[in-house]
Amino acid sequence: MDFPNTRMRRYRKNSKIRDIVRETKLNKEDFIYPIYVKEDLKDDEKEPISTMPGEYRYSLNGAVEYAKSLEAKGLKSIIVFGLPNEDKKDEIASPAFSPTGIVQKTVRKLKAETNLVVITDVCLCQYTSHGHCGLLKENDDTDFGYEILNDESLEYLAKTALSHAEAGADIVAPSDMMDGRVEAIRRTLDEAGYYNTMIMSYSVKFASSFYAPFREAACSAPSAGNRKSYQMDPANAREAIREAELDIIEGTDFLMVKPALPYLDIIKAVKDEFNLPLVTYNVSGEYSMIMAGIENGYLREDSIMESLLSIKRAGADLIISNFTPYVLDHL
Repeated sequence: MDFPNTRMRRYRKNSKIRDIVRETKLNKEDFIYPIYVKEDLKDDEKEPISTMPGEYRYSLNGAVEYAKSLEAKGLKSIIVFGLPNEDKKDEIASPAFSPTGIVQKTVRKLKAETNLVVITDVCLCQYTSHGHCGLLKENDDTDFGYEILNDESLEYLAKTALSHAEAGADIVAPSDMMDGRVEAIRRTLDEAGYYNTMIMSYSVKFASSFYAPFREAACSAPSAGNRKSYQMDPANAREAIREAELDIIEGTDFLMVKPALPYLDIIKAVKDEFNLPLVTYNVSGEYSMIMAGIENGYLREDSIMESLLSIKRAGADLIISNFTPYVLDHL
């Protein structure tokens, strides 16, 4: 019926009514906090991340203590990014799969001292001397004279995932975008008896400019070239569906779309197409952009929740975000 019998403003007349008719709601358990643990920091040291206001690289002890403080506020899950000592990096990313690596140590301590769901980022870029997500060889027929080897990299990614599972990780999250890595990891985990270790694949990961602050945070920028030969072209949507479908076939337990805000259409498309739990990564550039807007007076603080709500409304079940501490304080 038409106005005046139909008055949509009745749904908005006060906060109590707005609360009970709200279609999309954020919950504390929706959020996963990404924490950066740096091997050469001692005791309770932490380093500010210049490109990410309010965020830090933590020592092992500092990271676990901060995780405990967030757990006390309602955090349910955390994803660990390791930063090894520079002199340990090599061409095959040895620190990534070392049983005494910084991620492995962090996982063991988190599992011993918290009840958090512990997720680990599985990639080689922070651990290789060249900063790429796979092994490298010279190839003059490529954009920058090197080829990122796909099949040869799978062994090292699977070894890394297994070392995380052995340390106690609940979920391993391969972010490298090598073809076939989910199958390689699932097979390796199963053969070692880790049937119940879950895989949260970065299924749809675009070659995005919005990662720039993270690369400073994690010291993971490639020393040459870029990652466009393995991360997805931002122009492609149909390809995203194919990538997600292949990861499901290979055995992933979660799908992920990364970044989030510039790819809300992709989040919705993947959610509409598949029934797996869908994770999105509200990446460093999204965080820093909004924080800069707030700090300079261009945005109000409530833009944080509005932006996160848009991600949930698009179809995300879980959101990895550096805004997680803020959310825990405001929900």
